Amino acid sequence: MRTNTTDVRSVRDARDEADALSQAHPERWDAAWRTRLAYHGNIVRLDRPVDTIPISVTGRGCALHCAHCNGVYLRHMHPLSEVMAAPDQLPAGADLLISGGCDRHGRVPVVQHLDALRQLADAHPTNWHVGFVGEEEARALAPLVDVVSLDIVGDRETAREVYGLDVGLDDYMRSLDTLRQHVSVVPHVTIGLRCGAPSGERAALDALASREIERLVYLVLIPTAGTRYANCDPPPLAEVADLFLETRLRMPRADLILGCMRPRGHYGRVLDLIALRSGLNAVVNPNHLASEEAEALGLEVAWGTRCCALD
Repeated sequence: MRTNTTDVRSVRDARDEADALSQAHPERWDAAWRTRLAYHGNIVRLDRPVDTIPISVTGRGCALHCAHCNGVYLRHMHPLSEVMAAPDQLPAGADLLISGGCDRHGRVPVVQHLDALRQLADAHPTNWHVGFVGEEEARALAPLVDVVSLDIVGDRETAREVYGLDVGLDDYMRSLDTLRQHVSVVPHVTIGLRCGAPSGERAALDALASREIERLVYLVLIPTAGTRYANCDPPPLAEVADLFLETRLRMPRADLILGCMRPRGHYGRVLDLIALRSGLNAVVNPNHLASEEAEALGLEVAWGTRCCALD
C-alpha cells in the first residue's frame, strides 16, 4: 500500500508543533497532567455526536447577524416547523439540540415555542441554547430541559463587536446564576471570539472558577466564509494551550471539554493533541490523531455518540 506523503508530513508536523508547545513551561504541563489523573483517572471521552439532531426554533433567522456566524450555522439545523410537521420521524434514540437565532436582546425565543418543544422533550433528551434569561423564563424551562448550554463572554467590548449587544460579564453571570437555581447548566466559552484576539476568556474563567462549575466546554473561533470574521486567524495555539492548562489547574474537579465548534486542518490536529496533553476530559469530533495520542498517553477511550453537554 502506498503511503500518502502529504498525510505523513501533516501528522508529523502536527506532532512536532504539539511537542514544541508542551516543552514550553514543562512544569505546568506536568502539574496539569497530574491534576487530571488525580481527579479524573485515565478515562477520556471522544465523542462523535451522530445521534444529536440540531433544531432551530427560528429557522434561519437571527436578529443579531453576529460577526463570527451571521446565521451561517443555522443553515445546518432543522427548522422547528419542519420537525413538528412529522415529530414521529425523529429517530427513537436521538438527543436534540434546541437552539436558534437570537432576538435583538440576545435571547433565543424558546419560550414562545414551549408547547411544541414539550412534545419533543417528552420523547428525547434535550440540550438547550437559550441566551439571556430571567427568572420567569428559567422556571418555564425547568420541567422540559435536561441541560442548558450557555455562552459566556467575559468582555463588554467583545460582546459589542461580535453581537452588537451592550452587555458585560455580570449580565452573563446573572443568567447563569438564575438558570443554575432551576436546571443543569454547562457554560461555553469561545476562545479568540473577537477575531482571534484575547476576548475576556480569563475574566470568564475567574467568574466560573469562583462558582465551582462542574462542566465547561471550550470552543475556538472558526473564521467562517460569509461572516465579518471570515479573514481572521484563529487564536494562537500557544495562548489556547496556556488557557487549557490554567483551567485544568484552577478547576481540578471540573469536566473540561473541547467542543465541536473549532477549526479543522493542521490547526485542529494540533489543537486536539494539546487538549489531551493538557488534561481535558473530552474532545468532540476528534481528528484521527486523537485516539492514537490518547493511547500513547495511557488513556482509556470511551466513545460517545451524544451531544457532549448530555454525556
